[in-house]
Amino acid sequence: MKTKLFLCTILSGFFCLAQAQIKIGIIGLDTSHSIAFTKLLNAEEKKEEYRDFQIVAAYPYGSQTIQSSYDRIPGYIDQVKEMGVEIVPSIAALLKKVDCVMLETNDGTLHLEQAYEVFKSGKIMFIDKPLGATLAQSIAIYQLARDYHVPIFSSSALRFVPQNQKLRKGEYGKIIGADCYSPAKREKTHPDFGWYGIHGVETLFTIMGTGCVAVNRMSAEGTDVVAGLWSDGRIGTFRGCRTGQGAYGGTAFTDKGTEPVGPYQGYEVLLQEILNFFKTRVAPVSEEETLEIFTFMEASNESKRNDGKIILMEDTYRQGLKEAKQLLQEFK
Repeated sequence: MKTKLFLCTILSGFFCLAQAQIKIGIIGLDTSHSIAFTKLLNAEEKKEEYRDFQIVAAYPYGSQTIQSSYDRIPGYIDQVKEMGVEIVPSIAALLKKVDCVMLETNDGTLHLEQAYEVFKSGKIMFIDKPLGATLAQSIAIYQLARDYHVPIFSSSALRFVPQNQKLRKGEYGKIIGADCYSPAKREKTHPDFGWYGIHGVETLFTIMGTGCVAVNRMSAEGTDVVAGLWSDGRIGTFRGCRTGQGAYGGTAFTDKGTEPVGPYQGYEVLLQEILNFFKTRVAPVSEEETLEIFTFMEASNESKRNDGKIILMEDTYRQGLKEAKQLLQEFK
């Protein structure tokens, strides 16, 4: 009798552990991020902090217009299937199998439509960069998230590099300015920086915080330099590079001296934040800061169109809000 009771206790414990596991679904197998996250979470001998999570299903699509993205899908399907991930035919089918979602589709133009399907299910969601292809789409996504009471966040992995978090927290002194750089490859389906330069822009805002009020931009074929003026008089710059060896980094200026901005260090720093978000439902990046990043990028585009004219952030956001309201008419 005691043996039976002991076995029942053990089995009950295993059942509870299995029940506690958080099942994750991926939308979009057209990006290396999907493979990287699956390898970390579905490994046979994964880290202790990952043991409560498993990627169980994926809807592979995905860009249908960006060749560098859609060419990856068949191979990535094979890779995730080998790691125990079920391929499903629709987002609706995915949502029946998971507790939370990573929207990984590389093509930001699809995020609003795909995110809307998830919002209707009430499932918590991380949306990989870019949140939307445009400022207006990004505003619309956050509005729908509020309407359906679904927590979301979006970020580049560069934000969570330990050095950048130390700078943000003031461990090297008060930030009085920053110059950041990253590759800024163009993609014709996305406004400038929305496709790749967003990494360096997000790094800049990680260091500087919110409060940018005006932007201007000098642009050449291989390089863009954008200067932002913050409301407290600080100035931060972003250099987007399309020639030379691609790199991520910069310099932060503090009241105690200068410090290097952290380089790219892989996806684990971001994954840890995503998993904590799935557990706590508390976003590590605010809507205000994410939308200010998109406003900064769009204001820089407006400056470029006007030969480097200084553009007020509030004017750019106002236009984006107007366009977002028009987009939202499709979801009523």
